[in-house]
Amino acid sequence: MKFSINKNTILEELTNVSRAISAKNIIPILNGIKFELGKEGLLLTASDSNLTIRSLIPRDKIESIESEGIIIITSKILLDIIRKMPTNIINFEVIDDFKIAIYSGNSESDNYRNYSLNCLNSMDYPEIDFDDSKNHINIKSSKLKEMINQTIFAISDQPSRPLLTGLNIKINGNCLECVATDSYRLAKKNINLEETYDDSVNIVVPGNNINELSKILSDDDSNVEIHIYPKKIMFKFKNLAFQSNLLNGEYPNTSNFIPTEFTHIVTANLKNLYDTIDGAALLTLGKEKNIVKMDLSNNELIVSSYSSETGKAENKLTVKRNVTEPVSISYSAKYMLEALNSFNEEEVVLFMNTDSKPIVIKNIKDESLIQLILPIKTY
Repeated sequence: MKFSINKNTILEELTNVSRAISAKNIIPILNGIKFELGKEGLLLTASDSNLTIRSLIPRDKIESIESEGIIIITSKILLDIIRKMPTNIINFEVIDDFKIAIYSGNSESDNYRNYSLNCLNSMDYPEIDFDDSKNHINIKSSKLKEMINQTIFAISDQPSRPLLTGLNIKINGNCLECVATDSYRLAKKNINLEETYDDSVNIVVPGNNINELSKILSDDDSNVEIHIYPKKIMFKFKNLAFQSNLLNGEYPNTSNFIPTEFTHIVTANLKNLYDTIDGAALLTLGKEKNIVKMDLSNNELIVSSYSSETGKAENKLTVKRNVTEPVSISYSAKYMLEALNSFNEEEVVLFMNTDSKPIVIKNIKDESLIQLILPIKTY
């Protein structure tokens, strides 16, 4: 295998596929990236057996090809090597079955760099199936990216409850729903698909994997195909295939978690509310629960925090309310700020009852996004 390619072209695709390589991987061959140069172009594949990412660089985007072939490059510093190459064109040349030379320029130039990296036998790399499903879903990349970012932060990081470390994806007809919860908060987003999906879906995708997907997705209207299988899910977009295993088990039914009746309804400017809570939370930074207290009386909202080491903070904000009765609720400032950060509109609405009932946050113009936070008892 011998070819030359533009530095930025291969760097972008290697950055994408390398997201599938895990630092905890104990299978040596999966610590490498598979380079497969053939008739269609250069196929790059990386996997940790739970997540697999494959990217195709078309043949017309490769500067020159002298010979085709397959090799597994295992160096952990491969990306750094390419990043620091001084020229725009980089050469790859297999110099024996298990070694590859990566170089720029020529031996007589000032820009000459030459690295010789050890490789592994491509015959040992596992066969990975990327076949399309018979019935797939189409969605715009920007919508899918936004949907993930508006929910993924609410997943659990506790391995004792593995299903809660994933993102629950449901499809019924033309409705796509994403839900994440760590049992202390919940994020839920619905969107309507352009087409109706024949089969109902209720799956859980590992949170770490779906988070890596959101980093690769573009903020444009390019199409993403979602292919769902009994034990895995595949996202195909542009020249890339992103395939993840699913978590086993049935995700909790969260529909009953969200109250439908509320005593206190508060409308506030999103930025002003965020800044009010963020400012009061400064005294609780580093604390385990990051607790702030919210007091409502008439049209005044007061957010306060207290630290025995630092002191007390109190911030006020004028809001709109449906009732004038006072209410006091304490909650995690971190959870509230992350929930508020998922909204894009100018105003949000807080729906509340008592200091022991969930706080629900919605958008005035669009109720497809719901955030829920449980209060914290401070006595």
